[in-house]
Amino acid sequence: MIHSMTAYARREVKGDWGTGVWEIRSVNQRYLETFIRAPEQFRGMEPVVRERLRKHLQRGKVEVYLKFTANPAHVGELSINETLAEQLINSAKWVQKHSQGDINPVDILRWPGVMEAQEIDLDSVNTELLAGFNELIEDFKAARASEGENLEAMITTRLEAIVEQVAIVESHMPEVSKWQREKLTTKLEELKAEIDENRLEQELIYLAQKQDVAEELDRLKSHVKETHKILKKGGACGRRLDFMMQEFNRESNTLASKSINTEITNAAVELKVLIEQMREQIQNIE
Repeated sequence: MIHSMTAYARREVKGDWGTGVWEIRSVNQRYLETFIRAPEQFRGMEPVVRERLRKHLQRGKVEVYLKFTANPAHVGELSINETLAEQLINSAKWVQKHSQGDINPVDILRWPGVMEAQEIDLDSVNTELLAGFNELIEDFKAARASEGENLEAMITTRLEAIVEQVAIVESHMPEVSKWQREKLTTKLEELKAEIDENRLEQELIYLAQKQDVAEELDRLKSHVKETHKILKKGGACGRRLDFMMQEFNRESNTLASKSINTEITNAAVELKVLIEQMREQIQNIE
């Protein structure tokens, strides 16, 4: 099975501590490139997330986002640092005495460190969030596989069309050989030259070799078989498929340069269109 490098997945994780939402998206990239965005308190998870991405993915520009919303009801009861509060009150009384002002209790409570809240257990939250991330990875891989199936179907259709174009060219080759012979014979007759059958055959052989496309057609059919084999094997095959497209292009260019009638020219043009369509989609294959 082949996988696309373009995909998206989302997974929500809920607990007494609140809600975490994972999102992951990717686009095509020559190598694996990862970007992780998470709240500051979860920065410690980034190496673990990055390692898990490398374990499951080989290519693509991958962006991971974590959104976290704490559950206020899960936060422990507020407590007062009585020692610090008492010191602040005494200091405030001294200021009041010398400035004839009033003490505002709220100002005392607002002082940093006076009011303390129990912190959530980040270790347990991290564990649950990472478990959710594992499920996200599986969803993401499934999305890439689904898109990969679509790409494989499209490429297979184009390969079948290439075989059809090769067959069209092959069907016209006897006609081309006959046309070459007649054209050369007519030219010699117009020149009123004595036709040497041996020389005529030599010229025909030379022209046939110059215009022969059998080797290119055989290679095109061989490339089709090899591409089918790569698709069947699956895995991270994008680079190999891209190389095959270069080989397809080489043969189609040679075929186009040897085109000697309208049908073969049209077939060469159609081959180039089919190969380019495959090449564009292969850029998205892992």
